[in-house]
Amino acid sequence: MELYENRFGVAAPILAAASRVAERGDHQLSTRYWVAAVQAEAHAGLGDLDATERALDSAEQVHNLSGEPHNGGWLRFDGSRLAEERGTCYLALGRPDLAERALTTALSQRLSPRRRGAVLAELAALGVERSDLDQAIHYTHAALELASRTGSGFIGRKLETVKSRLVPLITDSRASTLHQQISALDSAV
Repeated sequence: MELYENRFGVAAPILAAASRVAERGDHQLSTRYWVAAVQAEAHAGLGDLDATERALDSAEQVHNLSGEPHNGGWLRFDGSRLAEERGTCYLALGRPDLAERALTTALSQRLSPRRRGAVLAELAALGVERSDLDQAIHYTHAALELASRTGSGFIGRKLETVKSRLVPLITDSRASTLHQQISALDSAV
């Protein structure tokens, strides 16, 4: 965990500098809002709820841009993934109440199978975090089905997080079975 936090501690000042540079850039582009979304991840990794929410709220301002929010270059940030991002940040912060609300909102949106699978895996991880194995099983099975159908390694990597969170509950036969099902996907994808 310390290495994980250190990574975000190193990133925070770099992101602050990127934010200052983006602030001086073209105000019709989404760059500053994308930087804010990345800053939210770093703040969540450092455990700072207030800074995470400020950064996410700033990133939401991308929806106020008129016209095309990007210039056809490498950055295509339009804010469509912010509900997912909020959920992921809140899960990292140990705020299951906020995470579930954001992830459920994300799940109600039109998502690609890859993104839907990632949100389902986050909701499964949330279930494990709460020791709600019924929730974890429901969402894991849905994510496993999508991963199997699409062959998405991305969904599989998201399910790895669920698998690692299951370890403290492994004495429960349902958690053990779920762990094995995710492991079986690892070898299939």
